[in-house]
Amino acid sequence: MKNLKENGTLKVMTYNLRNNSDVPPNSWEERKGLIQSLIHREKPDIMGTQEGLYPQVKDMEVLLPEYGWLGIGRDGGSHGEFMTIYYRKNRFEIMEFNNHFWLSDTPDRIGSATWGNHCTRMATWVHLFDKKTKQAFYHVNTHLDHESERARVNGAKLIIRKTDEFQMNLPIILTGDFNTVAGTETHQTFLQEGKYIDTWADTSKRTNENLGTFNNFEDPSGGNGRIDWILHRGKITTSSVQIVDDKVNGRFPSDHFPLIANLQFSKDD
Repeated sequence: MKNLKENGTLKVMTYNLRNNSDVPPNSWEERKGLIQSLIHREKPDIMGTQEGLYPQVKDMEVLLPEYGWLGIGRDGGSHGEFMTIYYRKNRFEIMEFNNHFWLSDTPDRIGSATWGNHCTRMATWVHLFDKKTKQAFYHVNTHLDHESERARVNGAKLIIRKTDEFQMNLPIILTGDFNTVAGTETHQTFLQEGKYIDTWADTSKRTNENLGTFNNFEDPSGGNGRIDWILHRGKITTSSVQIVDDKVNGRFPSDHFPLIANLQFSKDD
């Protein structure tokens, strides 16, 4: 039997911010305040974002002073898109960081891409201690390829292999833009080979379950499916999930809708 840890709710968000290449009305300058308002309203405890470039990461640092952040550009240092992890400073202690790997046959080589994908892909991870629940866990954040299923599947296998090296008794939370929907080979690789659980299927409390997550700045239905996921492994349960379909004065904060999962750490009696 499992009991939920006291006050164990952990609110997790994954959010593709869209980079800063768009012109008005979808420019970063016009969108960043909308993203700030959304995050302040939803108040995630931890968050994985994708596509943010270094100037955007620095803007978010100012807009969200209650959060610390961890990440590196996929092309090294401040160059290229970040798979940034945000965490509430007053709740979490960093146990281990400076951990990144590239989704390729040479995962320790910065900027490497060997599976036919034209864009460099990577993952960032951190080992956190939750001072509220006294629970340590891992948070991994990634962005899989948008063109190649082979690259996505290989990326999934590498993430599984890398996370298998984590401390076996600790839960893992995996956030990301996976650029494919549930039921595909990539998704099944995580579930079957990696023993991950999709939070969307882990609860009956789903808000906006008929929406996708890629609105492309124009589609309130979120496109053709849920390509942004929150997965978990270990002693975690999902109490609810939600696709947040904000549109303010006709404008979308990003070309993706964020996904939120309310999780709870559990322990065996």
